[in-house]
Amino acid sequence: MAQAMKIAIVDDEQDMRQSISQWLALSGYDTETFASAEEALKVLGADYPGIVISDIKMPGMDGMQFLKKLMGSDSALPVIMITGHGDVPMAVEAMRVGAFDFLEKPFNPDRMSELAKRATNARRLTLDNRVLRRELSDGGQIMKKLIGASPVMERLKEDILDLGQADGHVLIDGETGTGKTLVAHALHAVGSRAGKKFVLISCAAFEEEALTKRLFGPMMPEDSMLPAMEEARGGTLVLEDIEALSESLQAKLLNVINEQGMPGETRIIGISNLQEAGKSCEDMLRPDLYYRLAALKITVPPLRQRGEDILTLFTRLSEQFAEEYGCDTPQVSAQEAAQLLQAPWPGNVRQLINIAERAVLQARRGSGTIASLLMSDHEEMQPVMTTEGKPLKEYVEAFERMLIDNTMRRHKGSIASVMEELCLPRRTLNEKMAKYGLQRAEYL
Repeated sequence: MAQAMKIAIVDDEQDMRQSISQWLALSGYDTETFASAEEALKVLGADYPGIVISDIKMPGMDGMQFLKKLMGSDSALPVIMITGHGDVPMAVEAMRVGAFDFLEKPFNPDRMSELAKRATNARRLTLDNRVLRRELSDGGQIMKKLIGASPVMERLKEDILDLGQADGHVLIDGETGTGKTLVAHALHAVGSRAGKKFVLISCAAFEEEALTKRLFGPMMPEDSMLPAMEEARGGTLVLEDIEALSESLQAKLLNVINEQGMPGETRIIGISNLQEAGKSCEDMLRPDLYYRLAALKITVPPLRQRGEDILTLFTRLSEQFAEEYGCDTPQVSAQEAAQLLQAPWPGNVRQLINIAERAVLQARRGSGTIASLLMSDHEEMQPVMTTEGKPLKEYVEAFERMLIDNTMRRHKGSIASVMEELCLPRRTLNEKMAKYGLQRAEYL
């Protein structure tokens, strides 16, 4: 869910503070007021989850001094300055220092609301990007996003940890929607380049001339960014749809790789998203480039090979969407669990995300089934089944594990509540939790 934004109102006049606060509260904002800049600075830290509206003329520390203090601790914090009539030069100076905008007294409340909306949207984006950057530099956090305990996922995690510590270039392939870009993020996050630049370019998104400039330069004077090879220097450059590179660009990329030597100062990760039947990245890349990249290779497993991970992922996604839409998480029956396990999932995790969101919306309306969602995605499949059958015992165990896991999560690890709901004696519950690798501490 989107983070709720606050608005800090700083003004030495109580009537002004209250009127601004009341108006913004009516517009749906969470406000807090301060009678002085000194008082506000005790609260407004570098990652303050909101924006600031401050008078420019105050006793003690005035608005300009206050603004400079705020910009010194967080230059991306939106600050809207309130100025008196005739103080426009001062407002212009505030904008130069870093103010988001200014309001001249007497101001239109609707104009203030509009400014607040723009500023809070900008602040939300800044904070979301900071969280993402921290996650991408935290190997532990990014690895947690690779949900699942199936043998193929355990092997994938081991490969990421091993190759993340290596220094060579990497090729990632696999079916569409399997999470190849997430794997690239994880490789960066667990390696020695974790705190350095991570640059991602989709090679299929540019015409050749534009892609050449974006990767190698020269950039035009009006461009605000460096060429990707220079921008990623010392870090990781990820090339999605690498098979879309022309022969000339493949040659240029190979020259860069050869020039920087091995280990190179910039790691290149190629991601192959080939859709053509019977084609592979090896077919599309020149051999010398392919073998430089594929010396370290990861193939991300398709969802249909991940067994009961499908139910774990579906549960987590359903919980997230239910929270987002403000409704209860839909309960999965044994029949629906079997249908999820049997589906071929041509769209892989991306398709599962879509199904989970639509299942939550259906449950909120009190209609529809998971089977109907699966069939509507691929109407030609009659019935929805994988090409590989599974023993009944595997379906039963997968459903049983999901049921215990969901019940433990719902009761926050209360063994007594789980025993009562599932009508299980303590010993049986303990044995089944041990069998499925479920630990009570994870739910507390």
